[in-house]
Amino acid sequence: MSVSSMPSRRAVMLGGLSAAAAIPLSRSAAAEQVIAGLRIVSMDFGLAETLIEMGLPPVALPDPASWAQWVVEPALPPGIVNLGTDREPNLEILAALKPDLIVTTPYLDAIAPLLARFASTRTFSVYAPPVGHAFDRSVVATNQLAAALGREGAGEALIARAQACMDEARLHLAAAGLAGRPVLAVNFLDARHVRVYGAGSLFGDVLERVGLVNGWTQPSNYWGFSTVGIEALAASPASRLVYLEPIAADTLGRLEASPLWRSLPFVQAGRVIRLPAVLMFGMLPSAMRFARQLTLHLAGERDDG
Repeated sequence: MSVSSMPSRRAVMLGGLSAAAAIPLSRSAAAEQVIAGLRIVSMDFGLAETLIEMGLPPVALPDPASWAQWVVEPALPPGIVNLGTDREPNLEILAALKPDLIVTTPYLDAIAPLLARFASTRTFSVYAPPVGHAFDRSVVATNQLAAALGREGAGEALIARAQACMDEARLHLAAAGLAGRPVLAVNFLDARHVRVYGAGSLFGDVLERVGLVNGWTQPSNYWGFSTVGIEALAASPASRLVYLEPIAADTLGRLEASPLWRSLPFVQAGRVIRLPAVLMFGMLPSAMRFARQLTLHLAGERDDG
């Protein structure tokens, strides 16, 4: 899933589209094929970052231009083909690519039969009902993806790197005296509303694993967030607030001029920290990036707000 499309739940309008379907591999053939030269299309950024970390970058994905804004690392290799939007991929391009395998998520179940016309299609679930834990589900999905590609060792290595990253971050934050401190992780939607990440979100799971406490204790949706007014954040007055890029310049200006914002306990105490972008709906690579950025900015108390 590309982040920019997630909030839009418009109906998928596929009537009238046509393209010559490539002859698909069987599911067993896709799972057993030796991977050298395998052409994989990813319909989701989280799966794409996982493939890159396993040394198997996809040949195409939706909206790759937004990768640098929302994902950042791992870097997207050059030459990735743009499929258009995830809900309405360009079928002519997909046919021309002749992929061996398409990987997708339950978010795109409505177009899964369409994708299956072009190649063997596998669905991997991290963000789907019921509410769960994104980190644990990412471990499961990574193992499943690696097994489907015959690269179990690469999957195990990625999972081990992720755990080592969590352990290292935990040690650094404890050494900085931050163990057990509450943190609110948010994206600003505008100067009055945030998306705040709760228990079970990728960010919430990372906070737990690195020895911090998630300051947001209200129920979240299966994506792991709640959309609330900024006044709701006052319910966790002892928290540090970390907000993630991208954030609009006019939002920052309006916050600085807002009496409501300036009245919040963490603002008054100077406990507001700006983090570079991290994919909030990613998998283990995004979990590692979030842990590293937390360690860098919290342990150094580099406050930007």
